[in-house]
Amino acid sequence: MARKTSLGSLLLAGAAAYGLYKVSKMSSQERSDLLNKGKKLVNDNLSSLKNTLGKNGSSASAREQSFAGDVTYGG
Repeated sequence: MARKTSLGSLLLAGAAAYGLYKVSKMSSQERSDLLNKGKKLVNDNLSSLKNTLGKNGSSASAREQSFAGDVTYGG
């Protein structure tokens, strides 16, 4: 059974293609500025999530500390 492609998935693919096109046309200085802006945005808005999950989000000690008192956690 073939699935129909929805309008949302086509719009998402179009936005991704446009983003890749814009990044490919940027100079290296513009790309590094954009990267720094993105890192600043993540650090300012998602720093509590980063602290909860650990540095890379998958460290064992971060999971142990996060779920130590949670009796519903199966790990």
